[in-house]
Amino acid sequence: MPSLDIPVDTLILPGLNGSASDHWQRHWARDNPESRVVEQFDWNCPDRQSWLVQLERQVDMIGKDLWLVGHSLGCVLAAQFAESPLASRIRGALLVAPCDLDTTETLHPCVVRFGAMPAKRLPFPSLVVGSLNDPYMPVDRLRQSAKAWGSDLVDIGNAGHINIASGFGRWTAGYDFLELLKARAERDPFAATQDGRLFTAAVASMGLALN
Repeated sequence: MPSLDIPVDTLILPGLNGSASDHWQRHWARDNPESRVVEQFDWNCPDRQSWLVQLERQVDMIGKDLWLVGHSLGCVLAAQFAESPLASRIRGALLVAPCDLDTTETLHPCVVRFGAMPAKRLPFPSLVVGSLNDPYMPVDRLRQSAKAWGSDLVDIGNAGHINIASGFGRWTAGYDFLELLKARAERDPFAATQDGRLFTAAVASMGLALN
């Protein structure tokens, strides 16, 4: 957790089972003192309402506009948070390897209680970073979700679930994606009528320029 005299501007949202100490999200929190992980009471049996309450408490307590950095189920949480009265405090969301709820519940039966997959346009800028061989999110559903949320989408190739198991421990490229989102949000506030756009891994590797 950052020092109390360092203002928090980024909330990190892990997914099912939390993020282990070597996960890029935990590295992110240690590398960036202005970031804070939203800790849940029960990482192993996620409950939508309980997780939302914890996120709302953090946003309300910090009392300023914030960026969200989600992974897996944390991305779904961010998308569901869009309907909260506090969503106006979100400046933007980096959503890495969002999971498809139907697929996740098939892989982990009777564990995840998160309701239906959110399908409404997000009221804040968002960038989805996905993988072409993510066991938790088929590519077609990845594109459907990004389109429904109004998110820009970058695939980084065959990267699994973009977690420790697929080789993503300290993932400093994630910092670049957040900076990309911030720069794009400043240039283009993402009007509510704007559709998200699709960018491939080739585009991502060419300076991360979303023009």
